[in-house]
Amino acid sequence: MTEMTIFGRGGQGGVTLAKLISSAYFLQDKHVQAFGVYAAERSGAPVQAYVRIDDDEITNHNQVREPDHVIVIDRMLIAPRVTMGLKPGGWIVLNSAEPPEKFAEMFPGRNVATIDATALAVENGLGTKAVPIVNTTMLGAIGKVLGLQIGDVRGALDLVGFGGGNVVSAETAFEQVRTAALAGKAEDLARPKSSEAASILDADIGGMPTIKTGSWATSHPHRHGLTPPCNDGCPAGNRVRDFVQAVGKREYDEALGIILETSPFPGICGRVCPAPCMEVCNRREHDEPVNVREIERYTADHAAWPEVTKPTRTERIAVIGSGPAGLAATYHLAKLGYPVTLFEADKELGGVMRTGIPSYRLPRDVLDREISFVIRHGVEVRTQQRINRQILLEMSREFDAVFVGTGLQESRALNLGHASSDIVTQGIDFLDAARKQEEFLTGQRVVVVGGGNTAMDAARTAKRIGARHVHVIYRRTRNEMPAIKEEIDEALEEGIQLSELVSPLQLRQDANGPVLTCQRMELGEPDESGRRRPVPIESEDAQFEIRCDRVIAALGQTPDLSIFPEGAEVKEGDAYLGVTECPIFSGGDFATNDGTVTAAIGSGHSAALHIHKTLTDEDLFPPPPEEVATAERMTMHVFAHAPSEKGVVVPPKVRQHSFTEVRLGMVDEPGHASAALEAERCMSCGVCNDCDRCISYCPEGIMRHTGQGEYEFNYDYCKGCGICASQCPRGVVYMAEL
Repeated sequence: MTEMTIFGRGGQGGVTLAKLISSAYFLQDKHVQAFGVYAAERSGAPVQAYVRIDDDEITNHNQVREPDHVIVIDRMLIAPRVTMGLKPGGWIVLNSAEPPEKFAEMFPGRNVATIDATALAVENGLGTKAVPIVNTTMLGAIGKVLGLQIGDVRGALDLVGFGGGNVVSAETAFEQVRTAALAGKAEDLARPKSSEAASILDADIGGMPTIKTGSWATSHPHRHGLTPPCNDGCPAGNRVRDFVQAVGKREYDEALGIILETSPFPGICGRVCPAPCMEVCNRREHDEPVNVREIERYTADHAAWPEVTKPTRTERIAVIGSGPAGLAATYHLAKLGYPVTLFEADKELGGVMRTGIPSYRLPRDVLDREISFVIRHGVEVRTQQRINRQILLEMSREFDAVFVGTGLQESRALNLGHASSDIVTQGIDFLDAARKQEEFLTGQRVVVVGGGNTAMDAARTAKRIGARHVHVIYRRTRNEMPAIKEEIDEALEEGIQLSELVSPLQLRQDANGPVLTCQRMELGEPDESGRRRPVPIESEDAQFEIRCDRVIAALGQTPDLSIFPEGAEVKEGDAYLGVTECPIFSGGDFATNDGTVTAAIGSGHSAALHIHKTLTDEDLFPPPPEEVATAERMTMHVFAHAPSEKGVVVPPKVRQHSFTEVRLGMVDEPGHASAALEAERCMSCGVCNDCDRCISYCPEGIMRHTGQGEYEFNYDYCKGCGICASQCPRGVVYMAEL
C-alpha cells in the first residue's frame, strides 16, 4: 500500500488534489482512497488530505500516520514538521520556486521535488493572483515524480472534467518539476504521545491551555502598515486611501481637508487627471478599480471649502508662472505663512489649465474657483509680467527665494516642407486660439499629428468649431498613446478617425489643394522611453496620401531655458545659486517634462518644502513610504463583488458641437449616495480597519484588540498556524520565520 499526506489550506484545492491523484491510479485498476481532514471549517485554515493506493481493497479509514510521500501545496507550511512519520526513501513534493537543493538544511537525507505551482496556476488563469488554485499543477509534478505517464495525468483530469488551463498547467509542471536526493542524514520526527483529554468539569476549562504551545511554532504572526498602491501612484502625493475612506463615511468636509493638505485642485484633478491611482488599484484584480477621480471631483463640488490663512512671515517669495506647478508652490508657501508674489506673462492665471485644456473637459468656473482659493491666501498677483534673464537677476535681490514654473513653452517642430507654413498649426496654439474664438474650421478637413492629450483635445475642438472631418494619425499603436484612455474613447465616439502606425512625411499643394503624404510604420525595439520604437515599413504601398485643409501638430513641447543664466543646470529640488543673490528653484514641466497637471502639482508642493527647508532648516517632507500593498498581499476573496459607480456622460451626438462639460460627475439619487457607495468599495489596502477577522479566525484565541488598529499576540500559546495572516484581508498580518 502507498500512502500520501497533502498539507495545504482551505480553498487551495488540497482535497481535490487527493481525488485527482486517486483518479490517476484508479484508471490503472488500483484500489484508491482519498479524503481530507480540516483543522477548522474555514477558508484559509490548515487542511490535511490523504491518499491510499493498493492492489487490494482498502479497509483502513484512519488518517495516514506514516506516509510514503508528503506533498505541501502551501508555501507557508513548508517546515521540518511535515516529515513527521515519513518513511525512508519517500518523496517530499513542494510548491516552491526554489530548487530542491535550497531545502538541504530543512530536509537532509530526503528526496525533494519542487515546482512553482503558484506561478504556473496564475499564468494559466487558475484562480487569481491572490488565491491561485494549484491542485492540477501539482498533479503534473507528482505524476512525474511517482513514475506516472503524462497520459495518466491527462486521464485523471478528463475523468473529473478539468480541461483548458488545468491541462496546460499540469503538462508544464510534468516537464519542469525538479528533483534531488539531498545529502545528510534524515531526521525522524516522532509524533507526540496523546495526553489525557480535558473534562468540562476541570477547574481551568475556559482559560489558556496548561501547555504553552508557542514552542511548537516555526513562525509567528506580526503586523505592519503598508502603503496603499493608490497613494504610491499619486503624482500629487495625495493620501488617496484616506480621503476615499472619509467619503465612504459621508465625511465630505473631512475628505476635502485631506486632499487640500497636498493639492489645492481637487475639482480640476477630478476632471483632467489621468488617474494613475486607478491604474494600480488592487480592486482591478477583483472586479473594477475604485473610481477615485470621480470621488475626488464629487468631494470638491459638494464639500464646504475651509477658510484661508494669511501671511505671517517676513521672508518674501516670488513665483514665476501660474500653471499647476506655480500655483501649487504658491499655495503651499502661503499656507506656511510666506507672502508670495505670483508673476504671470498672460492676462489670466492658470497656464496650460486655461490655455491648453478645453472647457468641455475643464469648465472655467471650476478653474476660477480653485485658483481664487489659492490667491485668497494673501497672494499678490502680477499678470502680463514676462520675466527674462535680467529681470530674474533683479528679482533675486528683491525676494528671499524664487520658484520658476513656466511650463513647456517651445513646441516641437514638424518639418513637412515649404507648403506647410500656412497650413500647419501647433496644437497648443490652436487650442488657445479656439478658446479665444479666434479660430474657425467650418467645412475643413483636419489632420492632427500626435497621440497625447493635446492631440485629442485639438481633434475634439476642431470638430466643435466646424471641421467636417478630423483625422488623427499616430506613429505608434493606440496602446502606446499617452493620452487619457477616456479621451481617446470619447474622441472616437464623437466621430474622430484614428489611424495607428502612421507618420507624416511631406505636405504639398496640387490642383485640388493640400495633400499630406504619410508613411506606414511598424513597431521595433523599445526606445529610451520604454515604448517600442516606430520604424518605417518598406513596401510598395507603405506611403499614402491624405487630403486636408489644416494640419495640427501636437508632438509635445520643451522648456525655454533662456530665463536662466548661461550654463545653468535645471534640476527639480535643487536650488540654483550661481550669480543670483537668493536661491532659485524650478519645478513642474519646466524641470521634469512629466506632462500632467497632477505631476506638476506634486512638483510645486515639493518645491515649496525645499524652499521652506532652505530658509528655515525645518524639514517638513513626509517620511519614506512603507512597502506597497500589492495584490498578492491581499485576501481578495473576502471582498464581495460590486460594480463601480459611474459618472453621468453627455451623449456623443449632443456634445460633439458644444463646449459644455462632457462628464457631469456622480449624481446622487434618493437613498443612493453615489460617491459614498463607490468609496465603500475601497479595500483599504495595507491599512488595518479593525475588521477583527484575525481574532475571529484564530483557533487558539491568542489575539487581543487593544485599541484602534492595535492588537496583541500571546506568543506563549501561538502555534504559528498562520490562519490570522491568511485571513487578513489587507496584508497587515504576516508570518515571520523564527
